[in-house]
Amino acid sequence: MIQRPRGTRDFGPAEMAKRRKVEQAMRDACARFGFGEVVTPTFEHSELFTLRSGQSIVDEMYVFRDKGDREMALRPEITASVIRFYISDMSMHPKPLKLFYVGNCFRYENPQSGRYREFFQLGAELIGTKTPETDAEVVALAISCLRGAGLEDFLVRIGHIGILKSLVRKEIKDEVVAAEALRMIDKEDWDSLGDMFDAKALPRKLFDKITSIADIKGSVDELNNLEDSEPTAHLREIFDTLRLYGIDDCQVDLGIVRGLDYYTGMVFEIDAPRLGAEKQVLGGGSYTLSELFGGEPVFSTGFAIGIDRVLLALEKERPIDVRAPLDAYVIPAKDDMRKYAFGIVARLRSQGLKADVDLMRRTLSKNLKYAFSAGARFAVIVGKEEMAKRSVTLRDMKTGKQEVVQADEIGKTILRSPDS
Repeated sequence: MIQRPRGTRDFGPAEMAKRRKVEQAMRDACARFGFGEVVTPTFEHSELFTLRSGQSIVDEMYVFRDKGDREMALRPEITASVIRFYISDMSMHPKPLKLFYVGNCFRYENPQSGRYREFFQLGAELIGTKTPETDAEVVALAISCLRGAGLEDFLVRIGHIGILKSLVRKEIKDEVVAAEALRMIDKEDWDSLGDMFDAKALPRKLFDKITSIADIKGSVDELNNLEDSEPTAHLREIFDTLRLYGIDDCQVDLGIVRGLDYYTGMVFEIDAPRLGAEKQVLGGGSYTLSELFGGEPVFSTGFAIGIDRVLLALEKERPIDVRAPLDAYVIPAKDDMRKYAFGIVARLRSQGLKADVDLMRRTLSKNLKYAFSAGARFAVIVGKEEMAKRSVTLRDMKTGKQEVVQADEIGKTILRSPDS
């Protein structure tokens, strides 16, 4: 028997109903904020991702050579593809440009709870300007996506990469060492950072200052512990704008740092505490990528939501409630009622109802068992005596209650039921 590849999953109808419900809620949030959906290729030239994230990402990617001997990669993320698309086709569009996407990504890493080799993201990019208002807009959209999906228990942490980045770049003149220090801060690897400071004879005072800034977490008032600067003023304006949106429960976290050079300002993460160690469900921030790919400089802010982790977090809060897979299952009581049953199921489908009909020529009792196991809300029983009067028996599969209704009224009766 051929097994599915490690780190991938199969999704049955019940699971897909949950996933589509969550995805659609997030899509609806994006539409309300004026974001339009884009789709990019599942594979790209591998250079697109190594330019963004460095050669080290090659070990995490699915890389292959096509028949033209070009090195390709299954996308490990989608932001780079969206910016490549923007440069080639959309750079002349009016700004700001608001785009969102939903898709699968691939990384060759060790599978564990909430981490897979094929995983799914919903992301958004706001391209064209660098203001506190655009950053706040993106944070507000991210929160709206999670709330729309039904998630209640999550924590929004917002920082500004410029505070620590400017300090490190100013005090550490060796650019390679400074870049390595930022990567360690990004990973919160304080032991390695301390070792590097000792090995490079860097001032211990600087190490202490870096760690004290990275420890600043809490309300926006925590920024009062820092001297005024462009980054702190920018953060305050973001929080002010979020309050105008009715969002006042975000926290400052100056320990959020991205180790890559193209991140330029505000950065944020959202955690679902019930997930434990793998609690982060979203990451984002402001960046400049277009010039790296050959385009004109343009500021952008975006985020990516891990749909798989959101689903795990939701199910730790409560079961994800989805509508029954079938509104009606039509059962011919006898073989001579079969042609009437097919006519009825066609009419119900034309009325927008999810309807199925017996295709296996089962007995009435077996069909009722099947209707129950298939999750049908109603069974429509087509009997000879009822059809002589142009009526059917409508059975509520949850309560067992039955009523005789006119054939022309089946759809209306189902639509009037409480769960419709």
